[in-house]
Amino acid sequence: MGMTTPPRTLAEALRARDDESLAGLLRARPDLLNPVPGDITQLATRAGTRASVVRALEHLDRFALQTAEALAVAADPAPYETLLGLLTGDGRDDGEHRDDAGAAISDALPGALATLREQALVWGEDERLRLVRTAREILAPSPQHASPTGLGPTVAEATSGMSPGRLQEILAAAGLPATHDPVSAVTALAALFTDRARMGELLDSAPAEALSVLDRLVWGPPYGEVTPNPTPPVKWLRDHGLLLPVSTRTVVLPREAALHLRAGRAHRVPEPRPPAVEAVANRDPQAVDSAAAGQALLAVNTIEELLKSWNGGGPPILRAGGLSVRELKRTATALEVPEPVAAFWAELAFAAGLLASDGEADERYAPTPAYDDWAELPAQDRWTHLATAWLAATRTSGLVGGQDAKGRALSALGPELDRSAAPEVRHRVLALLAALEPGTAPDPETVLARMRWERPLRGASVSAGDTTDLRSRIALWTLNESELLGITGRGALATHTRALLDAGPAEAAALLAPLIPEPLDHVLLQADLTAVAPGPLERPLADMLSALADIESKGGATVYRFTPGSVRRALDAGQSAADLHAFLAAHSRTPVPQPLSYLIDDVARRHGHLRIGAASSYVRCDDEAVLNEILADKRSVTLRLRRLAPTALAAQVDPASLLEGLREMGYAPAAESAEGDVLITRAGARRTPPRTAPVPVPEGPPVPDATLLGAAVRAIRAGDTAATVVRKDTPEAPAAAPGSLPRTTSAETLATVQAAAMTGSALWIGYVNADGAASQRVIAPVRVEGGFVTAYDHTADEVRTYPLHRITGVAELADDATA
Repeated sequence: MGMTTPPRTLAEALRARDDESLAGLLRARPDLLNPVPGDITQLATRAGTRASVVRALEHLDRFALQTAEALAVAADPAPYETLLGLLTGDGRDDGEHRDDAGAAISDALPGALATLREQALVWGEDERLRLVRTAREILAPSPQHASPTGLGPTVAEATSGMSPGRLQEILAAAGLPATHDPVSAVTALAALFTDRARMGELLDSAPAEALSVLDRLVWGPPYGEVTPNPTPPVKWLRDHGLLLPVSTRTVVLPREAALHLRAGRAHRVPEPRPPAVEAVANRDPQAVDSAAAGQALLAVNTIEELLKSWNGGGPPILRAGGLSVRELKRTATALEVPEPVAAFWAELAFAAGLLASDGEADERYAPTPAYDDWAELPAQDRWTHLATAWLAATRTSGLVGGQDAKGRALSALGPELDRSAAPEVRHRVLALLAALEPGTAPDPETVLARMRWERPLRGASVSAGDTTDLRSRIALWTLNESELLGITGRGALATHTRALLDAGPAEAAALLAPLIPEPLDHVLLQADLTAVAPGPLERPLADMLSALADIESKGGATVYRFTPGSVRRALDAGQSAADLHAFLAAHSRTPVPQPLSYLIDDVARRHGHLRIGAASSYVRCDDEAVLNEILADKRSVTLRLRRLAPTALAAQVDPASLLEGLREMGYAPAAESAEGDVLITRAGARRTPPRTAPVPVPEGPPVPDATLLGAAVRAIRAGDTAATVVRKDTPEAPAAAPGSLPRTTSAETLATVQAAAMTGSALWIGYVNADGAASQRVIAPVRVEGGFVTAYDHTADEVRTYPLHRITGVAELADDATA
């Protein structure tokens, strides 16, 4: 679609675009699609709303944003040469602006301008570039606020409330001829500031102290406070119009004067090129992959260890949600990691759907049924499941320990941890790492600088170098979490991660599998009551060994220690001494040490000798001497025991407390049922009901696919055709006002539609669907019967059937309307 005259409005500019360009706009700004605009005019109106413009500006890179800011301080409309001059300067370089920077700006400006045009932030030909009004209001300075460029208002804006007499005084002090017309006076003063030669003469006559004042204001903020009796330098500047009063105590450096002092530049440092991500080390890619694989295996084992520790029911959930500080510390101690790292592992398990609330009245965290399925997978598949969940998660564990907007503490697994920008930042950070050579570890500061260049409006005080904005913090957390999770190894992106990003989990698992050692079916038993696992163990062996022994140290080899308590734990789970001896003999590459055999036999001999039941609770034992010994022990006072019979004691505490108390006293009691049978307690029996992983909180509307974009563009085009088509003005159906629906009686509608079906002509109709939404359409009726009209709908580019009672009216098109 071509135009013979330049567009006068944004709607006309959008109407002149082809379908591909309109689809590009909707793809870049998907918020414009909800709901689909009825025509081009609606699309242009929606594209100019403040919320939509702010969202679009937030997604611009630094140079595209600087281009928009330069247009905001230029006259409207502005030619391309004026825009280029605001970015490169007028040639009076002060040493900060090098020649190669000007060439870089000239090369990058067409691309930045194309981005602004594509997103409907700028429209018009190069001779008349226009920034949409809402963006100008956001980015341009006003008498009360400076622009992001640090420029103040124009002379005309700053003097809008100034008296004519004061204007005459400024003109006289500046050596300009007097005029009684305020408009002419303002024009003359602005012309002085934009005249290089005369402005140079004026500044040459200024006191040195006055030039120092200008130096402090020239790059912003342009406002300053003055006293009722200003100093001579300030008085000189105010008398000559270089500082204009905004209020009784505030003055401003006008935009035209500031641009002269800046050598015509809107920005001190234009940044046409993204900063490069620099390397701090170049490592052997194989060493990187090995380190990442080791960390990936550790991550899988850590998640499994965390969930195993919560198998019987994890920590209680706070009333406001999440883990208490005490429970987080306890978890960190159990995992032997700092508290922030423990919060990361808990959040990762939650994001992967392996951990959830049990939903009980006494609400606690517990593994989900999905955990059992995950635990049966090979290690590489378990890792890809975790990594994929981490990439998509909006929950941000780095916020744990901070405060929300109301000053409340943010807890692990609690609410208010979702940040919709997190997935996009993670993917972008990893994309920057993937662009480096394999084995290259980047400098984190250069990664942050690149992220701030790509999304400058998402951070606070970016121009001042503040790195505390949310995106920068998420980027830093991403680098740290990547190392913990095995995404990177020794700071560089691993090969299996590149495959995960490019090809998906299956390819990543295939590359990771050879780097993970095969699970072992044996351990090495030692005489000091320890067992060494020289690598990862097969799951049945690991489960049994974790019940029989306590982990003493972790690393490349895991050391387990056998204690009376750990052996009793295995006996409580239903194992017998013979079972334990056989298990150790079958899975040890070394002979079973005699001290370990004695330990198992000794604990088994005493295990179950005491029986605990519910009275509140009781102790039963065939050996009266043992019961006498318990009663004589001062540590049993808290259990409130009394003898019921020679072989039975009653207690005033519940059976679980009685069990725990006697075990602390050094005994090995066993719980029994009401029938007198020993109760077997098996670990890992508690699971939540089926739970799905938490759904990430999206950042704005999703990017539409090609099918939706095509349908939306067709609907907008057809709606625009219906809204702008030329209709015949007849006595029966007079032409409606633009944008309104045609109105005819039912009889007139039926007669007109039947006639159009016979002649094959097109009609303009108003239609109200079942939801009550009204629209305009151009149709070519084919058949009219049974209260329905079947027609080719130019709006949808397909044949449709419409109930006649939903058509508000019809009108014939002018003879040249469909030409």
